Amino acid sequence: MTQALPIPQGHYIPAKRHGATIYSSGMTPRVNGKLMATGPVRADAVLEDYREAVVLACENALAAVRSQLREGEKLGCIVSLTVFIAAETGFTAHAKLADFASLHLQEVLGADGVGARAAIGVATLPGNAPVEVQLVAAI
Repeated sequence: MTQALPIPQGHYIPAKRHGATIYSSGMTPRVNGKLMATGPVRADAVLEDYREAVVLACENALAAVRSQLREGEKLGCIVSLTVFIAAETGFTAHAKLADFASLHLQEVLGADGVGARAAIGVATLPGNAPVEVQLVAAI
């Protein structure tokens, strides 16, 4: 699954390179600027119901990171992954939901796709997105 460069929803750029490190902006599950999933993650959620949204947000972050690579370069590793989850009170499976992003990066990038990670519950996310993913990658 390869996404086009995500369309910013505000005054920012999708990713910024500094030396051999690339930082993505937080990415929600959008295709061509349209949010594909909305609403908070329910406390009684079947986690599999959110897999597609998490993977899409992750792919958007990865596309933003890759846009900063120069000819002949490739990603060395994911240094850090942050998964923000707009969750209802009582939701406690943040780490398991974030695993969808970790596993996707491992599938795409191999062992170097798994980096340090934070799974953070928040009250709301931009556009009423259920998840947002931000990456830090090394070239």
